[in-house]
Amino acid sequence: MALPDRFQYERERIAKGDQRIAGVDEAGRGPLAGPVVVAAVMFPLAWINQGIGEALVALNDSKALSAKRRESFFECLTVDPELLSMVVSVEPKEIDRVNILQATHQGMQQSIEGLGKQGAEIDHVLVDGLPVAAIKTAQTALVKGDSKSYSIAAASILAKVTRDRVMVAYDKQYPGYGFAQHKGYPTKAHLEALRRLGPCPIHRQSFAPVRQQQLDLL
Repeated sequence: MALPDRFQYERERIAKGDQRIAGVDEAGRGPLAGPVVVAAVMFPLAWINQGIGEALVALNDSKALSAKRRESFFECLTVDPELLSMVVSVEPKEIDRVNILQATHQGMQQSIEGLGKQGAEIDHVLVDGLPVAAIKTAQTALVKGDSKSYSIAAASILAKVTRDRVMVAYDKQYPGYGFAQHKGYPTKAHLEALRRLGPCPIHRQSFAPVRQQQLDLL
């Protein structure tokens, strides 16, 4: 079965005169702990026009891939100097200050600005989901875009793998919560640990289960 054309939207923008097209996606909006991580990726025009190459042809939404496959794609995406990327982490304190949606959107704009600092002033952004007002560059929002666009899928991989690695490191710093296993998501094991140990410094204090545990401890 032939794979879908996941550079379709990028080529449509090129046909309209855009030269530098970035895909943006996030990982970690739903967890009770840890950062939300956003990535922006810009593929070289030659890859978009001629093909992505065998090593990345099966690149897809990070949620549809095993951890091993995500790690493999992550390595491929970060070794080629022609492929530009920027990863931004927005920490729990900022999430609590502005709310998770605004924190995510801020991270998206920061990731695009980060590409600009690498010499790639972006002409157009492909974003997963709904339009993002915080993005100052022209954009196209694609529902389930991480399965439709290689650029968004690549951003999804970089964000997800980066965040997973951060949470594994936090597991050593804050033992007992199981961060290496659930990555901060509200699993049964995480909620039980939260009740037993109370929140730790990387918990999102504004999220209801964490806030309730704070109240219970008073």
